[in-house]
Amino acid sequence: MSKPSARPAARPAEALHFRQVTKAYGRQPVLDDLELVVGQGECLALVGVNGAGKTTAIKTLLDFSRPHSGTVAIFGEFNRDPRARRHLAYLPERFTPPHYLTGRDFLRSMCRLHGVAFDAGRVAALFQALALEETALSKPVRTFSKGMAQKLGLAMCFLSERRLLVLDEPMSGLDPLARALVKRRLQALREEGRTLFFSTHLLADVEALCDRMAILHRGRLQFIGSPAACRERYAAPDLEAAFLACIAAD
Repeated sequence: MSKPSARPAARPAEALHFRQVTKAYGRQPVLDDLELVVGQGECLALVGVNGAGKTTAIKTLLDFSRPHSGTVAIFGEFNRDPRARRHLAYLPERFTPPHYLTGRDFLRSMCRLHGVAFDAGRVAALFQALALEETALSKPVRTFSKGMAQKLGLAMCFLSERRLLVLDEPMSGLDPLARALVKRRLQALREEGRTLFFSTHLLADVEALCDRMAILHRGRLQFIGSPAACRERYAAPDLEAAFLACIAAD
């Protein structure tokens, strides 16, 4: 039975605050007393092996999964209040848009849900920036490749104008060109002051984009800090070696 959770209070500078969040599936702990703060305007990546708890942390943030104890705040508001989630846009790990819609229909619907105008010129410019053919707007999404569908989902998040983007494996299915273009777009959003919180296995992206990284292993936070600080702590020549040393030390 879940323990009752008190409404959390967060400092104004916090975009997200996971406060002593614990979650288990049966007897298997997935998040173990997770304490993590993401600052406003910060880019922070959750890093870990498969099953480390990254997606569960994101689902808990979004109130898709209830923790057994602990709380999460979004810009100081209790995450279980639907109004708290008005600040964010979310891309799931396995993004599958409704197969019966065209690309244009999907984006129109999502713009309506996010309360922003569908601007055809802005959409065309965004498609060009992501190397996505503008003809995809007229095609049913059931004809899209994995990479095309992923770009459509990312375009939806970028069009939302939300203060916070929560992205679960945003580079999934993207080729090297698309990854480079998406990283360029994420960097621009970061420079605009947006908050980026995403999970990834791609340590090169963490190095290029992130102010800080959080390494989850067996549901526990093993490291939190900049990529450079991670390399320094584990006396590693690169981030991959530092990551391996971190989880081996557990």
